[in-house]
Amino acid sequence: MGIERSETFPRAWRTYIETTLLLETRLEEDMRATAGMTLAEFNVLLLLSEAPTCRMRMGHLADRMVFSPSRLTYQVKSMEKRGLVLRQTSAEDKRVHEVVLTAIGLERFREAGEHHAATVQNLFDGIVTEEELVMLERLFSRLRGQLTQDSSGPGSTAQQPDPPS
Repeated sequence: MGIERSETFPRAWRTYIETTLLLETRLEEDMRATAGMTLAEFNVLLLLSEAPTCRMRMGHLADRMVFSPSRLTYQVKSMEKRGLVLRQTSAEDKRVHEVVLTAIGLERFREAGEHHAATVQNLFDGIVTEEELVMLERLFSRLRGQLTQDSSGPGSTAQQPDPPS
């Protein structure tokens, strides 16, 4: 029996949608209150902190954020005004712009990251078992892989998943 015929699927889907919206709202409010930044800004800083030399091409960063190029440009300009990132021309290709994590951005990311990790841990503590976390990681990794394979058409901003580290 596939999920298209499952009586459980509509209930599970509704629960997923409502819960992820509640979770994202809670995390967004907490991030704004404690770190003075949005989850999107935190994610930009996270991706840059993990990148070699703490820099990424604008197009690649837009793909990873699942942002349009114009939305990323707006986001980066806002963060640049606060000294979190810089936008520079690529040394290899003068037509390409890169986003670079600044020392201030790295410091703000580390401070926000400690609190954010504790907040997420507290929200999940006692609710999700280690086995369930493993199952969630497998499920969402497969779904991400499917979505990135399926979205290679026109206008797609999807990026192939990074290999496991």
